[in-house]
Amino acid sequence: MHKKLDHVIVKHPKDAFLNQEHLRKEWKHFNYIEEPDFVKAQHEYEKFLSILQQHVEQIDFLPASDSVGLDSLYAHDPVKFTQNGAIILKSGKKLRQPEAEAYKQFLQEKGIPIIGELTGDAVCDGGDIVWLDDRTLLVGRGYRTNDEAIRQLKEITKDLVDEFVVVQLPHDQGEDECLHLMSFISLVDEDLAVVYSRLMPVFLRQMLIDRGILLIEVPDDEYLRLGCNILALAPRVCMIVSENPSTKQQLLDAGATVYEYEGNEISYLGTGGPTCLTCPVVRS
Repeated sequence: MHKKLDHVIVKHPKDAFLNQEHLRKEWKHFNYIEEPDFVKAQHEYEKFLSILQQHVEQIDFLPASDSVGLDSLYAHDPVKFTQNGAIILKSGKKLRQPEAEAYKQFLQEKGIPIIGELTGDAVCDGGDIVWLDDRTLLVGRGYRTNDEAIRQLKEITKDLVDEFVVVQLPHDQGEDECLHLMSFISLVDEDLAVVYSRLMPVFLRQMLIDRGILLIEVPDDEYLRLGCNILALAPRVCMIVSENPSTKQQLLDAGATVYEYEGNEISYLGTGGPTCLTCPVVRS
């Protein structure tokens, strides 16, 4: 998740938010902090996109769809990619569950391989799945990802994974809030991660340190501004939501190149930073 990003799937806010009237009707339903501004959201996204375009060779856009809602902006969660192709997930947030089928159709139209799909009672968000390295998979067990999903993911990835690690997530702010494994860990290089240790299980923190990974600690106020949600564009090249000065400086001190975008409308209000806005397909 820190290698050079070559191919990514995203969704433009014009195709997720649709218009201001739609936002006005839906933002409370989807548990946004407040109503996003449709025009500002598009301006913010164009800046975000301009950074992506400097670094990523192929960017595919999910189309507008009547079957999905505002959260479809956060293209990361309905699927997770392996080296062999995509796993179709089913969100633990019921409002987001229709996104999986729309995503599946999109991947089939693009000819992108699918290696598995969650079935039955399994629920899981992509934000709960972290590739620590090519053969080590971390999966967060919380309100968005259940035990049945973990069982199915183990089976789907059995030939791809040497170490499958289940991370028990805390209750934190409760079932209605979005807490993913990726809420408190972002890999920026093979030996560098940005973390919010207050939510991290002790064993996981110790595992990262034992692997020689330097931990950049996000302060409390910047965690709330999505300071721990960082997209690696390449090793030690990353993108972050603005207004996180301590996290940014620590990254710079660790030798990273940091790009910022203003993300109040597209990130903060919907609790989805740059990793949430992007679904990496290929990294090299």
